[in-house]
Amino acid sequence: MFAHVKGPQDTKKFQLWKEQFRMDRKQLCVKLSVQPSRGLMDEKFTVLVQNILPGFQLTVHALHQCEDGHSWEAFAHYSANTTGTVDVSQDPSLGGTYSGVEPMGLLWSLRPVSGSIPGLRLRKVNVQTPMVVTISVYQGHQMGGFLDQVPLTSVVVERWYMAPGVRRVPITEGSLTATLFLPSGPGPFPGLLDLWGGGGKLVEYRAALLASHGIASMALDYLTPQITLETGKIVDNDYFETAFRVLEQHPQILGSRIAMLGLSFGTAVTLRMAVYSEVMKLRCVVSISGFHVQPIDGPVEQIVALFNKNIKKTYLDKDNQMILRDLLLPIPTDPSLKVDVGRLQCPLLLVVGEDDQNCAAVESAIDMKEMMERAGNSHLLTVLSYKNTGHLIEPPFTPFARASTFKTVTCPPMKMMALWGGDVVGHSRAQEDAWRKTLDFLRENLYDNIRPGALFSNQDNN
Repeated sequence: MFAHVKGPQDTKKFQLWKEQFRMDRKQLCVKLSVQPSRGLMDEKFTVLVQNILPGFQLTVHALHQCEDGHSWEAFAHYSANTTGTVDVSQDPSLGGTYSGVEPMGLLWSLRPVSGSIPGLRLRKVNVQTPMVVTISVYQGHQMGGFLDQVPLTSVVVERWYMAPGVRRVPITEGSLTATLFLPSGPGPFPGLLDLWGGGGKLVEYRAALLASHGIASMALDYLTPQITLETGKIVDNDYFETAFRVLEQHPQILGSRIAMLGLSFGTAVTLRMAVYSEVMKLRCVVSISGFHVQPIDGPVEQIVALFNKNIKKTYLDKDNQMILRDLLLPIPTDPSLKVDVGRLQCPLLLVVGEDDQNCAAVESAIDMKEMMERAGNSHLLTVLSYKNTGHLIEPPFTPFARASTFKTVTCPPMKMMALWGGDVVGHSRAQEDAWRKTLDFLRENLYDNIRPGALFSNQDNN
């Protein structure tokens, strides 16, 4: 077979050819495993590449096509260890969309593929289907052009917001536009009212994930609900009290154990209702990237009006990205222009990004802390403050967006490239830590030492 090999030079070529043949054959048997391949969005996975030569250079690549048709990718460079293995949870990335040891970097560093339109933000719309990610291995340290190459091996991974058994229940009673997510099992369960920010729409994925952790959660559209689209009027306090009553009276929800969680504009409503509502007796409150500045004697519509009045305080950075954080600054001293959190009677968790460019969350948190100290209820306050973290603090491993297109619900609506702030590593770390501590906070205050998932006595509803 090799009779043509004659001299030393030919022998050397043959050895090189044989080594290449052995390498190519080895690569054909590259083994990639991702465990668990099917899990919750906030659940870590392990990516393991095996059966490669020691020192072999490879790129691990993640690709996701979201529901709007846009493709997102992340990738990292690795060199196999002496056993011919790469373990993404333990081995450092040498470059790519992230560096260092980052077990979940293939998710949180996802970014639009080259050539995509600017300002994209990845958000799950249909929570009844998984986020599907294809993880592949390529030879060498690649920087792009992955779709034009054939990977050595690939694995399809599913990340879900709804755990098996979680039920999605559309809610329309009381003119509500809402979706209730009930945990698996008969219950009854503690409940939570989930409010997103100034972009409006019914956003379900956080509520679905909370239900997957044992808390019956209602995602509520309050800026663009059907009743507002029909009448042109922004809902008022009774809309939120109706949503609370639906939770309170549900046979599978413990009416005395209901929390409220708001992000951005949603925190203004959350804090208002927690302090002033005679109907909503909340067990605890979570405020993410929020503020307490608002005219407290008027309807919710006046919060929007306050934004419109101060629109001249916004400005564009050098990249034409809109910075809104000065809208409510300086924090007023007039007590009629901010929620009196000194009257709060339930635990409050504030989650703050110190590089928030969309909201004066840092200044608001400082003022709320001082107000509660003066009132003698600061023992109810917990503050989580994160450096290099922007406005959109979401569930863990959600891909980072420093800026994205944003359309306000003001009249007329404004479309802008909003600067949220933060950097990809700091923000991603904050999302993971804040989510874990938020779940701990909710469990501590909603379960009261009763094991999550255990059945409660129906007397808790009385």
